[in-house]
Parts: sequence; C-alpha cells; structure tokens
Amino acid sequence: MALGGGGGGFRSLMRRKPADSDRVRAEGQQLAKELNILELIAIGVGSTIGAGVYVLVGTVAREHSGPALTVSFLIAGIAAALSAFCYAELASRCPSAGSAYHYTYVCVGEGVAWLIGWALVLEYTIGGSAVARGISPNLALFFGGPDSLPWILARHQLPWFDVIVDPCAAALVLVVSALLCLGIKESSFVQGIVTTLNACVMLFVIVAGCYIGFQIGWDGYKVTDGYFPYGVNGVLAGSATVFFAYIGFDTVASTAEEVKNPQRDLPLGIGAALSICCLLYMMVSVVIVGIVPYSAMDPDTPISSAFAKHGMQWAMYVVTSGAVLALCSTLMGSLLPQPRILMAMARDGLLPSFFSDVNKQTQVPVKGTIVAGICAAALAFFMDVSQLAGMVSIGTLLAFTIVAVSILILRYVPPDDAPLPSSLQESSHLNQEYDEEKGRDLLGDEICNKSQIKDLIVEESMKDPLLEKKQYTGTMDEMKRRRIAAFSIGSVCLGVLVLTSSASATWLPFLPLCIGCIIGGLLLIASLGILCSIDQDDGRHSFGHAGGFTCPFVPFLPVLCILINTYLLINLGGDAWMRVSIWLMIGVLVYIFYGRTRSSLIDVVYVPVAQVNDCRSSSGFLS
Repeated sequence: MALGGGGGGFRSLMRRKPADSDRVRAEGQQLAKELNILELIAIGVGSTIGAGVYVLVGTVAREHSGPALTVSFLIAGIAAALSAFCYAELASRCPSAGSAYHYTYVCVGEGVAWLIGWALVLEYTIGGSAVARGISPNLALFFGGPDSLPWILARHQLPWFDVIVDPCAAALVLVVSALLCLGIKESSFVQGIVTTLNACVMLFVIVAGCYIGFQIGWDGYKVTDGYFPYGVNGVLAGSATVFFAYIGFDTVASTAEEVKNPQRDLPLGIGAALSICCLLYMMVSVVIVGIVPYSAMDPDTPISSAFAKHGMQWAMYVVTSGAVLALCSTLMGSLLPQPRILMAMARDGLLPSFFSDVNKQTQVPVKGTIVAGICAAALAFFMDVSQLAGMVSIGTLLAFTIVAVSILILRYVPPDDAPLPSSLQESSHLNQEYDEEKGRDLLGDEICNKSQIKDLIVEESMKDPLLEKKQYTGTMDEMKRRRIAAFSIGSVCLGVLVLTSSASATWLPFLPLCIGCIIGGLLLIASLGILCSIDQDDGRHSFGHAGGFTCPFVPFLPVLCILINTYLLINLGGDAWMRVSIWLMIGVLVYIFYGRTRSSLIDVVYVPVAQVNDCRSSSGFLS
C-alpha cells in the first residue's frame, strides 16, 4: 500500500530518501574509490590539528585550567568522541557523499537536511578563508617580521576603503583548490605529507620540551596554587574552549563515497584520527605547562616563547613551521568537503545539477570545487573573517547535534517506508497485475478482482481467529512502541533545550533559573528512562549497509552528545547566531523557491521498505 507521495507543503519537509545512494551512482555520477585507512587518518588528523593548538595552550592555561590543561584536553577529547561514535555508525551504514546532510536527509527529513547542508556550506567557506588569512602572518616570520613578505604577497590597504586585502591567502586557496581538482588520491597524498611533517614538529616540541623539563625539574608544576588553581569549573571552562580544537574529524565522513572499504575503514579512520589528535594535544600541553609556569605563559606564542626562555631561540622557526604546515593542512581539510556537500545536494535536486557533475578523468566534482575555491579565495582576499569564527562553530555543532539525533531515530524509529524509484514503479505495477492474474487462475472466474481476493483471505484467516488476533495485536503493539519512542526522542530534545537554556541564562533571577533547570532536567530524565525501558526497532538491522560499526551505549551516549553540543551552541554568543540566522533565512528562501519544487523526491511514491526490495529483486535491479 502506498503511503503517500512527495508533495509540497509541510509534507515536503518530512520526505526522506533511501539509506543507500546506489540509485545515484547508476546515473554516472560516481566518485573514485581510492582512499584507504592510512589516507583517511591523514585527512582526519590534518583537518583537525590546526595552528590553534600553538596558541590555545597559552590562553587556556592562563585563564582557565592552569597546570590541569591536560585534563581539559582529555575531557574535550572525550566529548568529541561522543560525536565521533555517532558519525562512525552512520558513515559505515550510509557511505555516501554529504556527511551530516546525507544522514539527516535519510533519518529526519528534507527540511532539516537542507538547513544542515546550507549551514555546512557556510562553515567550510568561512573556515577555509579564516585559515588562509592566518597563514600569511606566520609565513612572514621567515622573512624577518610581520610586514616582511614580498610585495606581491604582502597585505595592503586599499585606497579610499577600510579594507586590507591579503593576496597570499587568496593565492593559497586557489592553489589548494587546483590540487583538489587533480583527484582525491593526489590531494590525499599531499595532505598526508603535510600532516606527517606537522606531526613531526609536534613530536619535536614534546621531545625537546621533555629534555628541558627533566633538566629544570618541571618547574611549571611547582606552583603555590596547586594543580587546579581555578577549580573544577576552570577545567570545564577550558574544556569548552579547547573542544573546538577537535573539530575536523567529520571531514573523514564527507569522503565516505571515495573509500574502498567504508564499513571497515570509515569507523577506524574517524576513531584513529581523533585518538591521535587527543594524544598529541595532551602530550604537548603536559610539556609546555611543565617547563613554564602557567601564569608566565605568553598568550600569543606560548610554545616558541617557552623554548626562548630556556635559550632555544632557534626553536621559534621550528614551531612557526609547524603552525604554517598545520594551517595548510587544515585549509585542505576545509576545502575538501564543501564541493561534495554541494554535489550531494545537487544530486537530490535541491541545487542546480551543475554542482553534481563529476569529471570523467579525475572523478571528483571539479566544477563545484572551482566555484567553492573562488568564493573562499574572494572572501580571504577582501575580508578579515576572524570575527566570523563563531559561525564556523555553529555549523559544526549543529551537524554534531543532528547526527546524534539521527542515531536515536535509527535505533528506535527507523524509516519503515521508502520512495519507490520511477524506474521501478512500472515493474511494481506489472507485478501487481501478474499477482491478480495468478489469483484469477487459482480461484476461478467467479473470483476475478482484488476485493474478492481480499474477502477470500479474510475468510481463510477466520478459520484461525487466534492467529489473526495475535498478528493484529503484534502490529498494534509495534505502532504503539514507535509512537512512544518518537515522542520520547522529541521530549529528550526539548528537555535538553530547556535545561541548557536555563543553565546558560545567568542573567535570570535565581528562582526562575532553578525552575527552568528542574523542569528541563526532569523532562530529560523521564524521556531517557522511557527510551531505556522500550525495545529498539528490529528494522535497524536492515537499515543501510550491514556489518559496519555500531554506536555503543544507546541511548545514553547520543543523549549526552546532544546535551554537550546544545550547551556549547547556546553559549557561542548572540552575534554569531545573528549572522548564521541571516544565512539560514536566505537558505529557507532558496529552498522554498527552488529546492522544494525540484527535489528528486517530489513525484515518488512511498511504499514499505520490503516492497521496494521485492520490486528491485523482481526487476533484476542490482544495487
């Protein structure tokens, strides 16, 4: 029985596409399957470890954590791992380009998926531009100072305009975009080299710092304030700050369609990349905080100044090299996912088909890469986008949050219907006619239409009323379980929103603040308890590709992930939210006037998943 088409209005916001993308690959838009586990780790580590770590250790140690900076990095790493677990399962089950956009389209619906994809496009554009803008000041240090770059690469202020252009940043963006157009194998190889050199610089900092530490007796830990000078709250505040140093592992998920063995390599790549980053961060923080007291750290250049205080002036060049390499690697990681998200949205009809074109020689979306590169280069050339960094964090945290929600939906209320492709609708119609003809042959001329066949089935089932009652009861119980689960997932999200909003509203009087926290906490705990008490849906086993990674501790882990990410989102500041809201409103207009009416699901018929599989089998469709 058809469950409805993909019409307009509110229904269009809720339509969901199949878990696999094989129907798209059959149209000649296939990306090259070239990536293995080592290349995924290189992409993940390179996209995550930016130059921020060379600055964060000083700022966070001075203002929040003190000598307990290592604990802050550990807590932030564990919080990032919650999102990584969710990404790992969805990436192995739905290995298609688009990352969080694709998972949201499959599990939640087209409307939310569009907003996530639109936000990610902004995130990667601004993120790439901001990273490129940070390279030229570090590069200038090799030429003698901040203003020592060659004239053609140096920053200049345009006459009659309050604009400082950065040719070096724009040139680097265009060079990286050209590299990405050559092919995923070539670009991942270059990123692997750059990431390896950056890791070597961090290992130098660790080894040389340990040598100094053992020479001086680790004076940084011999402070009168103790290991936790700012208390537990300071350590947690430091964790919230350094959490953004772990953003980048989701780039691995965006390359899912280009992985040779996605069920095995994607979860391993995400987990290994995050583990390596966390280990390097913690070891660097242990060393730097140990050789210089936290109160004496330089907030701008903590690592190089720490070596300079111990007579190693030349180490500044090594550390600066690491910062430049980290920024270049992060720039590649920022520009890599964006054309693939644009491609995934264009495949679904939500953007022009221009972005879905895949070059036959390089097997990458060259057109989308060029457009994204030109936009990022223009932004890096004309604007100092450092003040827009909060917008990057909002896009990432929104993606992290919706991926965790998708895990809950997958486990408790996975889609039980799927769009029947137009290529199979004719086959489905023919099969139905064949079944009716077969029914006429078996039952005789007096039973020749569907209503009579149905009457016969009912009559036969009445011979065993206990069996009929059992089947009916089982169906009703399953429908009731799905309704309760869906309501509980919604209540979890509402409880998290109320709790985090109340806890963050420090401007409220004490009594309303407590009431809000209590209401939100009770709603969250009650909904979580209901999810724990009901069974997960058996349909999750047949969802997408089987045999991949399974997220542990469901529903606790996804709910904790939603709680942490929502808290960070609310505390990012009103200015960032105002800018993102304007961008999202533009996205809503684009969807209303273009994507909604051109979606690939607009004319499809939704039928039970089993019927889609039967149609594919009977028509000889190979996935």
